[in-house]
Amino acid sequence: MTRRRVLGAMARRLMWRGVLTSTGGISVEGELPAGGCVVVANHSSHADTAALLATLPADTRPAFVAAADYWGSSRSRKWACRALGGGYEVRRGGGGSADLAPLVDELRNGRTVVVFPEGTRSRDGSMQRFHSGAFRLAAEAGVPVVPVGLRGTSELLPVHGDVHRARVQVRIGVPMASPTPSEGQLAVATLAASPVQRPDSSLRLRVAEFTKTRVCLALVLAWAFLEAIVWPVVPELLLVVLVLAAPSSWRRLTATALGGAVIGGVVMLGLAGAGIETPQPLVTDSMRAEATSDVAGHGAYAVYQQPVSGIPFKVYAAAAGDAGVDPVAFVAHSAVARGGRFVLVVAVAAAVAMAMQKWRRFYPLLVAAVVGGFALGLVRVVTAWNQA
Repeated sequence: MTRRRVLGAMARRLMWRGVLTSTGGISVEGELPAGGCVVVANHSSHADTAALLATLPADTRPAFVAAADYWGSSRSRKWACRALGGGYEVRRGGGGSADLAPLVDELRNGRTVVVFPEGTRSRDGSMQRFHSGAFRLAAEAGVPVVPVGLRGTSELLPVHGDVHRARVQVRIGVPMASPTPSEGQLAVATLAASPVQRPDSSLRLRVAEFTKTRVCLALVLAWAFLEAIVWPVVPELLLVVLVLAAPSSWRRLTATALGGAVIGGVVMLGLAGAGIETPQPLVTDSMRAEATSDVAGHGAYAVYQQPVSGIPFKVYAAAAGDAGVDPVAFVAHSAVARGGRFVLVVAVAAAVAMAMQKWRRFYPLLVAAVVGGFALGLVRVVTAWNQA
């Protein structure tokens, strides 16, 4: 039975962690003590349970006390309560103490029991008076009460509202021995009211703010446009630096870069078709020969070779212009080829940024590593084509 409960808790933790990560992210501060304990938390949303399921250790087999009149009112709710929430139904209108009695031995055997002492979700953001059941349960089992403050859940899933994107924060406080309900409420309120403070980089904060501006979008657009004509550094470098600071900005930054690249490619196509050559630093004769051969053999489809060949996009655009490739076809295939690489690179950067939220203070070092890696890659590509 214990093994099944642990496996079930692990599955629920993984599932809800994934859900909350996709809806804005989740962070946790603090940890539970060894052994059994009663967790008491503020309650303003059904997402509160998901937040705790996603963060409490699975090996403590968290049991969530749920209102029997609501969660036991239908088969579907009862299934959701038990299968998706690890719920334990308790009556609110009398008999609740008797319902909790079987959990005493579970607590003594190291299990975590989660109770929302307000008894129901608050609707106006204010915390309601804590009931005493959770505290009497902890005292009878001889285990500590652990206060937990939840932030962001009411924004994520308001009472009787729809799901919105919001970041959820879970703050686990110091274990309390035999607290009164008012003492527990004060501890939870303090944790829920205080934002999680993590060391951060001032440079990251400035770059994150910069990504919200029109100047940033103009820079991304201009960089991608010029790289398709003369500029030797790929826009992916700029995108990675920006997305590492503000991962939520990846969609508009990627779309802007793609727009600039495609427009620049069309301009380059027209210039080459008119016999106008532009300066192309770091482009070798072997690159031009390879692109010309690809375009001669595949037409507009040749641009799909660009993301993996190391040959700059402007070289393929120039070769397509020289060969008289249909501009409409070139635009369509360029958007797919360039867009695919942009999305792949930026998605990796966003995933790294999300995984490193606890270490944001190292953003300058990460940027230095990225710039160094791009520079090294550029040198190797140019060297390889020089030797080709």
